[in-house]
Amino acid sequence: MSEPVIPFFVTMPHSGEKVPEECTWLHNLDEKILMCDVDRYIDVIYEPSLKKLQVPYHKTEWHRYAVDLNRIPQDIDCDSVIGSENKSGSNSRGYHWVVTTLNYPLMQSPITKDLHNKLTDLIYTPFHDGVKKLYADFKKKGFEHVFHLDAHSMPSLGTNQHKDPGQYRADIVISDNLGVSCDSRYKDLVIEAYKSVGFSISYNWPYMGGRVTQQYGQPEVGQQALQVELNRALYMDEVTKKIKPDYVVVQEQILKALEIVKRELPNLKI
Repeated sequence: MSEPVIPFFVTMPHSGEKVPEECTWLHNLDEKILMCDVDRYIDVIYEPSLKKLQVPYHKTEWHRYAVDLNRIPQDIDCDSVIGSENKSGSNSRGYHWVVTTLNYPLMQSPITKDLHNKLTDLIYTPFHDGVKKLYADFKKKGFEHVFHLDAHSMPSLGTNQHKDPGQYRADIVISDNLGVSCDSRYKDLVIEAYKSVGFSISYNWPYMGGRVTQQYGQPEVGQQALQVELNRALYMDEVTKKIKPDYVVVQEQILKALEIVKRELPNLKI
């Protein structure tokens, strides 16, 4: 007997590491620089659980410095795209990253609008078409509410480019765009699930949600989107960017947390 379908899926927009051929400014960078802001191994942590639990998921192969899928194509400035009316520095870590969070310069000069559009067609559009399809597929099955978890990782310590410079972070940061992107009962369920397996939790600090939760989190039409950040220090060496031997412990915690979410979602009275 097959398991009942639960309208729940996961996205991983920052796990990709592939650099497009056209992004020459990202070629030949030291690994520690290139991987500074990637959600490295977040797919390694989550995928086994998602497959075991038969939870649909969607991720990208592409590097976020080329196109950041948690931004929108308008998140550019005159440093990143020629002709942009947005002032210098307004989107340094926007749609195309100009500098890393450790202030290492990536782009020496802005790219053309044509290249901006080409990268959008290559990276942004296919990913977001995939997210929209997951919502649509569940809606076609007759579900009134679809539950979306947008999985990320974060540095263990806030940098001077973050809202919490020098602060050590919780194991998990859960964000709903300050209560806008999902029903509070879904948020509470996810918080309790991650907390119950041993993670310390912060809510809407220092992250409040990104463009993914802003775009798709529309609880008034049954789209319940939540951002979940996992502290990188739990499973990787943040200096060398290598995974720790005991990452499987975190993998198991994630499995247990997702099991709880999937099991309890049908019981939410929304």
